[in-house]
Amino acid sequence: MLSNNDILKKLRVALQLRNDDIIEILKLVDFEITKGALGDLFRNEDQPGYVEAGDQVLRNFLNGLIIYKRGQLPEAKVIEKEKDLDKKKDEKK
Repeated sequence: MLSNNDILKKLRVALQLRNDDIIEILKLVDFEITKGALGDLFRNEDQPGYVEAGDQVLRNFLNGLIIYKRGQLPEAKVIEKEKDLDKKKDEKK
């Protein structure tokens, strides 16, 4: 099974991203990470200083990647999606 770290590594290679690009992508979703902390995520498990990437890091990276590749969702569509979610919640009650 792939770990979150493995997924991040594979996406970095597949999309030809540098660490600076990944930091920029995470900033798009207001998630701050230092170069050192990012480097710790990309170490091998047996190396000292290895840190396991949590779900929050991967989730924020994927959300930021959407914005990085497609651009920010227009405000009107965001409001529509929120209304749709509210309707679905009301229907379940």
